[in-house]
Amino acid sequence: MPESTRAVAVAGGSVTVRTGGGGGGPALVFAHYWGGSAATWDAVVRRLPPGQTVRFDQRGWGTSRELPGPYDLERLADDLARVAEECVTGPFVLVGHSMGGKVAQLVAARRPAGLAGVFLVAPAPPRPPAAVTEAYREALSHAYDSPESVGHAVDRVLTAGPLPGPAREAVVRDSLAASAGARTEWPLRGIAQDITEAARRIEVPVAVLAGRQDRVEPPAVLRACLLPCVPHATLTTVPGGHLLPLEAPEAVAGALAGFLAGLRG
Repeated sequence: MPESTRAVAVAGGSVTVRTGGGGGGPALVFAHYWGGSAATWDAVVRRLPPGQTVRFDQRGWGTSRELPGPYDLERLADDLARVAEECVTGPFVLVGHSMGGKVAQLVAARRPAGLAGVFLVAPAPPRPPAAVTEAYREALSHAYDSPESVGHAVDRVLTAGPLPGPAREAVVRDSLAASAGARTEWPLRGIAQDITEAARRIEVPVAVLAGRQDRVEPPAVLRACLLPCVPHATLTTVPGGHLLPLEAPEAVAGALAGFLAGLRG
């Protein structure tokens, strides 16, 4: 079933939400990474079994670029919760990648009605690892300053191997399509925010998918900084780097389908 779009009111304006499918169990509500967009999930969504999908550009990115700040995690969580509330009538699963994974954890900690599970793809953990120093954050805040800096990040840090040309071009384009505030909020503050107490309030099933060659959120970091905060979460690793929705969409879709099947019992 082709996707449709609708505007959902959020603080300071609205976001354009893409919805597709219907029926077939819990809806999937996606949250993209810092630098991504709703389109980051295209290859995953195409490979999923029938069911409702909901995705949008987060505040400050892409079609939501003009939305005002703040762009902090709590405001992003407000937006994600609002989209789920407005676009889903039954049970749903939050699917968050990297920064979107941390946002999804905050929403899940609020225990919204209808939440059936959380699926985290290369997520930022609740407790920031020791490597997230002030110097690291300052350098990261300049990763998306230019097409050249984005290309360097994609080729040297974010992926385990070359992305196909069109996918790489889309990543560069998405990474540059941000307001200045959204571009810097995550590296300077959000990535270092400790949300351990919130994460401990998550009650629904949680699955974590990590790339074995991920340099940003390696499996060892997730074992040390996420699993102790969400003890009932399960961790699975697959070949790939940090951009699993683009590098390994089949693996992401397969793991997500398996998680949904487990929820149905």
